[in-house]
Amino acid sequence: MNKLRKILRKKNKSKIVCLTAYSKSIAKILDKYCDIILVGDSMANVLYGLDSTHTISLNNIIQHSISVKKGVKNSLLVVDMPKDTYLNKDMAKKNAKLILKKTKCDAVKLESNNKNFNIIKELVKSKIPVMGHIGFTPQFKKRFKLEGNSKHKLEKLLNEAKNIEKAGAFSIVLECVAPNTSKVISKALKIPTIGIGSSSNCDGQVLVTDDMLGLSGFYPKFVKRYARLDRVIEKATEKYSKDVRKNKFPNTKNFLNE
Repeated sequence: MNKLRKILRKKNKSKIVCLTAYSKSIAKILDKYCDIILVGDSMANVLYGLDSTHTISLNNIIQHSISVKKGVKNSLLVVDMPKDTYLNKDMAKKNAKLILKKTKCDAVKLESNNKNFNIIKELVKSKIPVMGHIGFTPQFKKRFKLEGNSKHKLEKLLNEAKNIEKAGAFSIVLECVAPNTSKVISKALKIPTIGIGSSSNCDGQVLVTDDMLGLSGFYPKFVKRYARLDRVIEKATEKYSKDVRKNKFPNTKNFLNE
């Protein structure tokens, strides 16, 4: 069974696990436990210290994805298309094909602006699997807030999700979508929904790995920190610095034999 079909079959059967990765070393660990690994444009904030995801380049995404691919064997590898790389059908197709060719990933992800359904349709027509993204879409919205928290907004998001499914996407990320709205959308669609800050009503969950591990410094309510690696790294660094200053490292055990 190919990876894409395996994800689709999980709908209404078992929860889908997704995390982000930007390097081979992390991807190799995640691959043991994840159904999907996403090379997210969140690397703009996490790795490059940028204020938004808007300025991360296609080349940045591709280079990190090449590294991640080296650590992935079992998971479906999805790569984010950066802002302004899918402004029209021709541009989207050209850049998506480049991503697939260079990275050997399984699919691309693009954010919805409630207008670019034809772009998704064109990519799918060109045999490029697409993951959609609705709710809070950082490439198009500035304000980080709960989405779909009224009847009118629910209906609008539901219609958007249905249009993305109709265009041929194999799954949709729901970001910061109200719990009831997530439930309605997930039940209405035949394709899986992957939630982030959108309750347990989705078919799966995704988090930025650096947030989950306590490394990023970004901890909104929807993020559960499963580790505090910032403290682990600080303690190790402190010990190393003391050993060097006291001439305890390197010692004879660390010398290379001639």
